Amino acid sequence: MLPLELNGVCPDEGDSYVVHPKICDLKMVPNLRRSNSGFCKSKRKAHFATGNNEKENLSAWISENIRKKECVYFVESSQMSDTGRVMCECGYPREQHLEEATKPSVFLGKEWDPKRHIQEMPTDAFGDISFVGLGPKVGKYVRVSADTPPCIIYQLMTQHWGLDLPNLLISVTGGAKNFNMMPRLKNIFRRGLVKVAQTTGAWIITGGSHAGVMKQVGEAVRDFSMSSSCKEGKIVTIGIATWGTVYNRGSLICPMGGFPAEYVLDEESQGNLSCLDSNHSHFILVDDGTHGRYGVEISLRTRLEKFISEQTKVKEGVAIKIPIVCVVLEGGPGTLNTIYNAITNGTPCVIVEGSGRVADVIAQVANRPLPEITISLIQKELSILFRDTYELFTEGKIVEWTKKIQDIVRSRQLLTIFREGKDGQQDVDVAILQALLKASRNRDHFGHENWDHQLKLAVAWNRVDIARSEIFTDDHEWKPADLHPVMAAALIANKPDFVKLFLEQGVHLKEFVTWDTLIYLYENMAPSSLFHSKLQKVLVEEKERSAFSKVPKIQLHHVSQVLRELLGNSTQPLYPKPKHAERHRLSIAVPHIKLNVQGVSLRSLYKRSAGRVTFTMDPVRDLLIWAIVQSRKELAEIIWAQSQDCIAGALACSKILKELSKEEDDTDSMEEMLTLAEEYEHRAIGVFTECYRKDEERAQKLLIRVSEAWGKATCLQLALEAKNMNFVSHGGIQAFLTKVWWGKLCVDNGLWRVILCMVFFPLIYTSFITFREKRLQPMSCLTRTHAFFTAPVVIFHLNILSYFSFLWLFAYILMIDFQATPSWREYIIYFWLFSLVCEETRQLFYDPDGFGLLKMASLYFSDFWNKLDVCAILIFITGLTCRWIPSTLYPGRIILSLAFIIFCLRLMHIFTVSKTLGPKIIIVKRMMKDVFFFLFLLAVWVVSFGVAKQAILIHNEERVDWIFRGVVYHSYLTIFGQIPSYIDGVNFNLDQCSPNGTDPYKPKCPESNKDKRPVFPEWLTVILLCLYLLFTNILLLNLLIAMFNYTFQQVQEHTDQIWKFQRHDLIEEYHGRPAAPPPFILFNHLQLFIKRVLLRQPAKRHKQLKEKLEKNEEVALLSWETYLKENYLQHQQSQEKQNMEQNIRDVVQRVAVLAELLDLDQVKRTGLVEQRLTGLEDQMSQTAKTLAWIVRALRGNGFGSEEDAPTVVPSKAPELKEYGLEEKPKETTALYHVSARNLLYPSSSTVRFPVPDEKVPWEVEFQIYDPPFYVADRKEIAACDPLRDSLEALSKINYNAMDGLINRQSFHGTYTIQNRLPLNPMGRTGLRGRGSLRCFGPNHALHPIVTRWRRNMDGSIYRKSLKKMLEVLVVKSPVSDHWALPGGSLEPGESLPLKLKRVLRREFWPQFQNLLNQGAEVYKGYVDDPRNMDNAWIETVAINVHFEDKNDVQMKQLNSFLQGSDPEACVRWQLVDKRIPLYTNHKELLQKVTALLGAYY
Repeated sequence: MLPLELNGVCPDEGDSYVVHPKICDLKMVPNLRRSNSGFCKSKRKAHFATGNNEKENLSAWISENIRKKECVYFVESSQMSDTGRVMCECGYPREQHLEEATKPSVFLGKEWDPKRHIQEMPTDAFGDISFVGLGPKVGKYVRVSADTPPCIIYQLMTQHWGLDLPNLLISVTGGAKNFNMMPRLKNIFRRGLVKVAQTTGAWIITGGSHAGVMKQVGEAVRDFSMSSSCKEGKIVTIGIATWGTVYNRGSLICPMGGFPAEYVLDEESQGNLSCLDSNHSHFILVDDGTHGRYGVEISLRTRLEKFISEQTKVKEGVAIKIPIVCVVLEGGPGTLNTIYNAITNGTPCVIVEGSGRVADVIAQVANRPLPEITISLIQKELSILFRDTYELFTEGKIVEWTKKIQDIVRSRQLLTIFREGKDGQQDVDVAILQALLKASRNRDHFGHENWDHQLKLAVAWNRVDIARSEIFTDDHEWKPADLHPVMAAALIANKPDFVKLFLEQGVHLKEFVTWDTLIYLYENMAPSSLFHSKLQKVLVEEKERSAFSKVPKIQLHHVSQVLRELLGNSTQPLYPKPKHAERHRLSIAVPHIKLNVQGVSLRSLYKRSAGRVTFTMDPVRDLLIWAIVQSRKELAEIIWAQSQDCIAGALACSKILKELSKEEDDTDSMEEMLTLAEEYEHRAIGVFTECYRKDEERAQKLLIRVSEAWGKATCLQLALEAKNMNFVSHGGIQAFLTKVWWGKLCVDNGLWRVILCMVFFPLIYTSFITFREKRLQPMSCLTRTHAFFTAPVVIFHLNILSYFSFLWLFAYILMIDFQATPSWREYIIYFWLFSLVCEETRQLFYDPDGFGLLKMASLYFSDFWNKLDVCAILIFITGLTCRWIPSTLYPGRIILSLAFIIFCLRLMHIFTVSKTLGPKIIIVKRMMKDVFFFLFLLAVWVVSFGVAKQAILIHNEERVDWIFRGVVYHSYLTIFGQIPSYIDGVNFNLDQCSPNGTDPYKPKCPESNKDKRPVFPEWLTVILLCLYLLFTNILLLNLLIAMFNYTFQQVQEHTDQIWKFQRHDLIEEYHGRPAAPPPFILFNHLQLFIKRVLLRQPAKRHKQLKEKLEKNEEVALLSWETYLKENYLQHQQSQEKQNMEQNIRDVVQRVAVLAELLDLDQVKRTGLVEQRLTGLEDQMSQTAKTLAWIVRALRGNGFGSEEDAPTVVPSKAPELKEYGLEEKPKETTALYHVSARNLLYPSSSTVRFPVPDEKVPWEVEFQIYDPPFYVADRKEIAACDPLRDSLEALSKINYNAMDGLINRQSFHGTYTIQNRLPLNPMGRTGLRGRGSLRCFGPNHALHPIVTRWRRNMDGSIYRKSLKKMLEVLVVKSPVSDHWALPGGSLEPGESLPLKLKRVLRREFWPQFQNLLNQGAEVYKGYVDDPRNMDNAWIETVAINVHFEDKNDVQMKQLNSFLQGSDPEACVRWQLVDKRIPLYTNHKELLQKVTALLGAYY
């Protein structure tokens, strides 16, 4: 292990595999305005209809940051335009130049130079683009300079155009002219491209013109948009075209922005130019100041694609570096360069075979071994696929194509050939995603980071099919802990298929769900969810209470507070608030949880020690709650299927959803919640039914079991809180309630038997009544008496008898025996009422669950009948108080009469237990609500008619009581037919009224004249009366009847369920009620007072309604419930399969698959026939050659030599295989150097002469070989060999010997000297000179390979595949992104490389030299390095320094002396395997070391 200080210098990068975005320095861009919203936003909504302010802001930003290019000097060109106009060298006519460009200036007399005569100025073309006559589609466009930094364009697209960051970048390239594709292949390509873009959220980048491959992409997007109605499914298609080649571009010019600019697509008149494709959504038009020159956009497009692919997208817990893939259709030389550059940069490419030209050339040779890809083969393929233009291919061009195709095919991990119906491929989307994963899989990496990256890509793309087929394979063994970060990401992103996949792969929720994980999940809830807003409200309230400066972070006790509101008062907090000592542990700050947002991955959350990670009590419950409060149906379904306490969980989910639906404003969301709540209620019913069928007793025990996971509530309590009538009305639950109702009596006893035993007490001791428990069956047992009178059914009937007696005596007192001095009967009433008050007090304070007084009070007053009891008692006490005061004796009797009414209403609750009367009482209660709504409507008409009638008939009535009678009372009676006689003036009689309103017992007379006849308009009052009766008697009363009828029918349909649900409350009340009825119940109250107050014994709940089981019994019961839940789920699946609609869908799907397979089989057969015909043609050609040789031999009168005879090649047909079964070509070690022939020399713009594999040896003739000469500038010129033009200095060099301090001897023997320059012993490289190397000839290097054994925690050597595993010392310099072995070039006269000295302290250099002297030499010779040239190359000596013992003193000294003069260099011990990210030649050296030591590689 490295010392701590070394690990601090180089932190472990095993988990930090997501590279931060390399955003270009915005400060370097002049006048760039930074957006307040930040450079990358996680959520933006693309919209085209922008407001005026947004348009103004966009115009201002573009005018300051986006430039175009204009020619500022007109130089007449020798070429004329098609119309005969004089053109400038830039391609534009004189009239399209600026006025200053055509005037004599400082440029006069100079040749036209684009670098000097084309200048940048603010762009004049941007905004929205609308294609005339092609529908209402509106896109975005901008004209940009070819030198625009890609970060500016990226900012324009993401911030001002409102594009979401992509999960994938698809660069489509190929033929720019229209080409023909087979209809089937065209359809497959279009469907696959759109599918991959739509499912992964990708951007598609093309050339943007209405021709060639761009047109194919545009039509694919068009077909998708026409068939899709989902607005969120819009595909972002970005066209990057050359401004100077766009036809009709003048209509796009608008200095202030076109909103929209109308563009006409006219293919017939475009000539050599091209029109924009109307199916692209965004256009970037690249301007270099010229006209008619294609390919201007290539450089900017490449830089923009590279910049986007370097960005990191963080969304829903997943951080991915945006991957890029190149898709190729058809194409010419430019397309080949694009493919070559993409492969060189590590971008995977998908070649669509059958599209033509370049794509088919590469596809034809891709499966061949590299030695077979020769110049003649490429020449043959070009002659077939480029028939029309083959004569344009020179010998040099064919050589260049061969070299590039060899390099492309050499990187097979980046190359994917899509063959229609072959290699198991059916869709382009699968091929594209497989290409990305294949490239990622073959990329060098540390540890698991590559597999993690692939899985993150699959999650971001939401393609679980790709994850199953490409990632979770036998090639890699996934540990459950490795999946925890992506599991959290899948949960947040609501990707249930991935959650299900991870559970199948062994993720244990008990290990996954920690306190920190749960907090992280709640922090990343959907902001649109109702639960999130309720949680934020709790945080704000806590901030106000605690006077915090900012809103506190979410903790689980905040979540518990909201859940308590949703689950009801019967549950205790699910996440108790931690104490101060624990709060720090539970409230660990998690700013780093989002994967790599702060540079640390979410994986670190699961790498803590066991002492720091706090696991929750029930992880399945926690995830289920998190999913259900967001109404995530599929996720909740998967998690619920994992739960043990599934019935309680389903009922709790139903309760939560019903409570949330009450506060949900959106109607659709509310209906979804209610539907989901009903679904979970049915699941609870289904599982309970399975349990009840299996074992009734254990099933009923599930109902009353105290569930610690759900706040110490029972299933029955949760069902009652959620008002799950279907569940409560289940036969098994009703049987349980009936058993509770009868207590220890058998339920078979008739009610009449119980009543007889109540009347004739001795019958209890006979066999007249039976008990459930056999021990109570013997006669003369006191327990039989206790069992009988403690049965709720007996207590209930005794209380009925007592209550009727109370009401009878109360009525007798009020009507007959109400004296000034109370009689003894009245005192009995008072005593009786006191016993009722004591019982209500007992119910209020009865707290067996320890909820507390406040909660018990809220529970008590939440019941309507308890409120009615309290109201009756208070009115009775008020009347009793007035009764004892002589002056208020009569008012006291009135008040007591009102109390009697309320006591009578209490009878309705008593009879709810009756199956006949219970539902009717429920109907009455529901109708009372209808009456209140009706009274509001009625009051409007009564008051309006009463006020109008009173004002018309009576003048200035001042008596309030008579005003009330006239306005309300008389109007109300009119509805029932008591019409005032004087209202129509016919039965007007002054004797029945008071003219002046002085008689308090008569109403005031209506308006009359001197003859005492009414003067009010009788016709008006009659009309008002008729209208009033019409609306009240006919309309409103019928409305009330209709409301009653609707309520009755609604309740009547569910009468049985409602009655069964309501009877529980009564059963529970009398189950916990003292046995004696009032007033004898006071004896029980006295007993309870002694126990609770004096003896302080806690209250205990009867086990029949709530029981806490022993741990072992509870575990066994839950396991049994889980087993039956699985049976229920299997039964549900079988029912779905038997569903007719599902069967029809399955049959349709199978037929479609069968048809597809038949089509694929036909394609395969056709391809096989073509292969056989090709083989037959080759055989016939060889046969013809053989016959020609025979003829020539016979004519020459000789048989000829056998060596000259052409060999008859056997038929190839038997060797040819179907593509689906074709074996991949075996990769062999390259015979020649490869890196030394890379076309672009490192750190320069110098391009090598292309050298195909077959032309590498100097012995092979290569007449056209003419490599350029290149020598790089070096700082230490004095220590380097001279340049070529110094012939005198070159002649002084002593090759193949020691030249002073410089060793010019090669490990491969004597090398050839030609023209005073040495020749590379390994062959041609395509470049002469010494490049960036120090010397001509061999440049010697030293590579120490320091290794040790990888060890387990116990010190034993770690093994894989029975082989020991090594660790090697690797270094990374600050100027390089690659890790390397600690070695390098040797300076003249030095024994240690300079790079090694930088990481070792000076005092350790001699000791390390001794280690090298004792080490084993594993290689000495030529190194295939990209810096090698024809006249200079690198040779090295690789020495292995291996530490066998873990306690080796020299190894400990090495660790302590690492990190020398270069503090920025990073050093680490790294596990050795074939994917270790080192330079290729260093990996070859490392492989030799593993072979030497017999270690795993």
